[in-house]
Order: sequence, then C-alpha cells, then structure tokens
Amino acid sequence: MSDCLTLKKSNCKNCYKCIRHCPVKSIRFSGNQAYIIGNECILCGQCFVVCPQDAKQIVDESEKVRVLLQSGDPVIVSLAPSFVANYDGVGIGSMRKALKQLGFYDAEETAIGATIVKKEYERMVAEGDRNVIITSCCHSINLLIQKYYPSVLPYLADVMSPMQAHCTDIKKRYPDAKTVFIGPCVAKKDEAQYYDGIVDAVLTFDELTEWLKNENIELEKELDSDENSRARFFPTTGGILKTMALDDPKYTYMSLDGVENCMAALKEIENGNINNCFIEMSACVGSCVGGPVMEKFHRSPIKDYAAVANFAGKNDFEVDMPMSAEIHKTFTAIERRMMPPSESEIRDILRQMGKMKPSDELNCGSCGYNTCREKAIAIYHGKAEISMCLPYLKDKAESFSDNIVRNTPNGLIVLNEKLEVQQINKAALKIMNLRSESDILGDQVVRVLDPADFIEVLKTGRSIHNKREYLAEYEKYVEFTVVCDKEYRLLVCIMRDVTDEELAKERKENISRQTVEIADNVVDKQMRIVQEIASLLGETAAETKIALTKLKESIADE
Repeated sequence: MSDCLTLKKSNCKNCYKCIRHCPVKSIRFSGNQAYIIGNECILCGQCFVVCPQDAKQIVDESEKVRVLLQSGDPVIVSLAPSFVANYDGVGIGSMRKALKQLGFYDAEETAIGATIVKKEYERMVAEGDRNVIITSCCHSINLLIQKYYPSVLPYLADVMSPMQAHCTDIKKRYPDAKTVFIGPCVAKKDEAQYYDGIVDAVLTFDELTEWLKNENIELEKELDSDENSRARFFPTTGGILKTMALDDPKYTYMSLDGVENCMAALKEIENGNINNCFIEMSACVGSCVGGPVMEKFHRSPIKDYAAVANFAGKNDFEVDMPMSAEIHKTFTAIERRMMPPSESEIRDILRQMGKMKPSDELNCGSCGYNTCREKAIAIYHGKAEISMCLPYLKDKAESFSDNIVRNTPNGLIVLNEKLEVQQINKAALKIMNLRSESDILGDQVVRVLDPADFIEVLKTGRSIHNKREYLAEYEKYVEFTVVCDKEYRLLVCIMRDVTDEELAKERKENISRQTVEIADNVVDKQMRIVQEIASLLGETAAETKIALTKLKESIADE
C-alpha cells in the first residue's frame, strides 16, 4: 500500500484520539508518537479528520500533476460528483473553465464512469448467479475486505470503480491522454497507484482549492442543468441504488455507510446469515460527501446531500458501454501476517497493566481499544504501550503520591475552602496526638489548629513559608508552610516537628547564658584584684618618690 497518509512527528501529542477513531486499529504508538501501519490501514482517513494537532497529512500530488501538464500530452480531469457539495453553487461548466486555466485539456464528471459501473451492476443482478453482491466503488471497503474479511471476496463485485471506469473510457477516446481524478477521498490515491496505468494522479478538493488560490483563479457561481445525469447521486448514501433498476425480486437491496456498520454486515455474511442481497457499502458516513477532506474542511451533511440531489438529473448519461472484460477488476487477499499471542502471554501483559483479575479489566476505551484484552494483544504485536492505559497511569500516580504522603516525615494537612480537613497523614496525626484520620477528617481545622494563618492565606492568596510556632496544647514546636491551590480550591499545610531543634536551641542558649554569667563574675573578681594591686602599687610609689625627693634636697644642701 502506498504511503498516502503520513505523520508530522513533531505535531503528535500522544492523545490517542486517532486510535480511538480508527475502525481497524491500524496505528502503532512508539516513543509517544503515532505511526500508521500500512499493511493494516484501509485509508478511511478518520485519523486525518479527528487529529486535533493536524499531525496526519495527505500526500500532496500537485507537483506530480504539474509535471504531467508540462509533458505535452493532453491531461483530462475526472471530477468526482461530490464537487458540487464542496464548491457551493458551482457547476461542471465553471469547474471546467477554471481547470482549463490551470492548464488541463478538459474536465469531465466521474459520474460518466458511475453510469458505466451501475449498468454493469444491473447486468450482474440480472444474471443472478451470486448470492450476495457487494459494490466495489469504495476503495476503503475493498481494502477492508481484502485485509480483514478475505472469505467475503467472492461476493465483492469484480468491477472497476467509477473513477477507473471513467479514466479507462477517457483513454479509450483520447489514447495519448493522461488522467487526473479530483475528489474528497484519500483512498483513491492508493487505488490509482495500486492499479497502475489507469489513473495517472489524484488530487483532493483541498489540493485543488489551494492551487486555484495560488493562481488567483475564482470559480464562477453557475450550476448546470442536465437531465441525463442521474449518476450524480453516487456520492450519497443509497446513491448507487437510486440509479439502478431494482426490479429483480431475487435480491434485497440495502445501503450501508460507516466502516463499523459495514464490518458488522461483513461478519454476518461470513457467518452465512445474509443471503440474496445487493449491498451498497461506503466507508464514510454519508458516503463520498462525508469523505475525509469534505468532513474535515467542509462538513455540512444535510446541505451537501441537498446540493448533490439538486444537481442530479432523472436519466442516465449517454455512454458507450464497454465489454465486461474491459472494466473487470481482480481482488486478492492482502495478508497482514500477525500471529496471535497465547492466553498466558495475554494474561502476563494484563498483569503488567495492573489487571490481576477479570474485574480489573475496566474496558474503558481511553487507550483507543475496545477492551483491555484487545489492548494487551496490541502490546504483544508492538502496536501499543502499557503506559497508554489511563486507569493504570492513574492508579500508579495515586499509589506513588500516596506513598510519598504516607511516608514523608513531614506532617501534611489538606483543607478545602471551608477549612475542613480533606486529607491528613500519619506524621501530622503524630504531631497533634491524634489516633487516626477518622478523628479529624471532614471536621473544621479549628479543632486542632489555630485557623488564623489559613484564613489569611485564603483571603490574600499569598503563601506562608517556614513559619515557626509553639503549639502549647501539644507542647511542640512546628515549622509550617501553607500554600493555596487556586485551581483545586485547596489549602495545603506542610508541618515539620522542630521540637527537638528548639529544645536543643534553648539548652544551648541556657549554657551560653550561664557561661556568660560565669565569665562576668570572673572578670569582676579579677578587676577587683587588679584594682587592689594597683592601689598598693600606687602607695609604695608615692612613698618612694617622697624619700628620693628628700634625699635629693639633702644632697643639694650639702
């Protein structure tokens, strides 16, 4: 299968929305990125439609078409009949004029090919040699049957799609022509490449719109009137049946849209519960007017259906009907090659997901898979990761959080806006001499603590950090922080018992004070001694001075 859908890795946010909407779960997650599994994908385009980050993108073939236009060969457009729903008030004449301005030789309606196909369906019904006939217009449905319901392949109409039938007809009339299909479908790009030589390139309506915009070409508002255009109904649910003669009583005619509905019918066919039926199947809800490009960029189902219905005529296009062999199409099974895991391997993976018993299997679908067992099988095949399980992650986070809260040496109290205790851990219970959580849970915090600080934080929104207080009632010193969680309207109080620190500090301060007192006494005593010595020394010096003076005077007299 061609890589018609690709991933912009940088845009994937690991939300699992694509896998939740993928009907065949053909998406693999690895390294927090989504990857499309080519041999499992049916190109329904739902992942492209629902991705909130636009991480999925359709491969643009505009440049390929430009190369065709430069080749010198006539390039003719096969325009899907749903164009009238995508381009409001614009008919085939206006589209042809705009496309010729881009360089195309001509443009025709794919409904011409649809007329050929429906006539072939009528021939098959008339022959009546098939128990069940499933239309083969939708390439996504064809891929679904080829990959997932190969036993139903004999019931798939071996007829070209309208796109292929029309392009074959164009090349029959213009042997040198190149053909380009334009429509709302992703799968048509793959169909064109898989059946080489019929359709040379495929553009989506979005690609065409961008091209017209870049060339400053505006579409003229003008609808065409053509009574011979009943096949324009083809892109609507039941549109194929509207064009057919349903007068054969051997068959029951029904139309199904949406992959899930089609899968349910295919299972019934496999089981032999459906007989003598002609079934129109479309992968997209609403058929082609609900195609991925239409749904993502121009989704208005009622308006779109009305636009197609009003544009359709009452009679068939005049066509030169080819031989059945000329529009024959062969379908073969496409092997996916996946060995199923054993029951023990599934159980082992379930245990890794925290699913120890059947009651643990919630089957919530948050991972994108319908059941936990289905997800376990996907893990075995390397398509999913254990971490994709939301309940598993929630339980793991809660367990981790509970372990931290339970085992932290700090006291923790959580209050609501009414200052009612919502959570309290063992360390906080110990600080306040409480026996169990039930003694205080749901009660006002005033029962155990002064609420003044909590009220202040609640009013101002400013947190308190590392404030120390003495709780006289409990004879303990605590250092606490109070934080306001505005998002969840909670107050979180973290308390640390610093009683030992404070008592040690007091002891140290007492020792220091006593030391200072002793030192002061010693200093005082020493000062007194010094003063006494100084006094004695002062008296002796005076007497000596007097004696020496007298001696000096006596010597002088002599």
